[in-house]
Amino acid sequence: MIHWRRYFAELVGTAALLCAVIGSGIMAEQLAGGNTAIALLANTLATVFALYVLIETIGPISGAHFNPVVSMVMAFRKDLARHHLIGYVVAQLIGAALGAWAAHAMFELEILQWSAKVRTGPAQWFAEAVATGGLLFVILRSPEGKASSIVACYIGAAYWFTASTSFANPAAAFGRMLSNTFAGIAPSDVPAFMVAQLIGGALGLALHQALAYNDKHKP
Repeated sequence: MIHWRRYFAELVGTAALLCAVIGSGIMAEQLAGGNTAIALLANTLATVFALYVLIETIGPISGAHFNPVVSMVMAFRKDLARHHLIGYVVAQLIGAALGAWAAHAMFELEILQWSAKVRTGPAQWFAEAVATGGLLFVILRSPEGKASSIVACYIGAAYWFTASTSFANPAAAFGRMLSNTFAGIAPSDVPAFMVAQLIGGALGLALHQALAYNDKHKP
């Protein structure tokens, strides 16, 4: 397949995912009347449904990574050609920004903005490592043809069992720092999230490999 189609698919998919995350957060905040739990629930459901649809529709083209950590792990495993990695990551970051700006445009907000929402501290960093590790684990352990539903279910659960609401994705953190809305994150807090996500991705890969070894050596 022509490489640009894969990169464009990652750009479109990541843009649509961030548009769903940020747009649903804006709508939820407007309609929830100050009830943060209801707003988060609405945000979660929209993200889960969008993620499932995007993986199903874009997966056959690019693998539907939408996430630099996923692409890095796939390149490490040689499931993604390593010369495609930079193109995937650049497409994902551009897509994340476009998704944030599209959400703002739909709700008649200022297109270019920075988030002021503080998300920091050891608990949230640890939560991001757990969220990303779990995400990579379920991606790598998903039976063939079932990744879309399993990944969507995991992200829906991780929204609620992690202190950070499970960004689990450097591209998502990048896009969300460009939105001073319900789903945003202050730019100064993004680097620590990204480091935690990279660590979590490595741990998720290590856990998968440990279990894969056991799969191959069952008595």
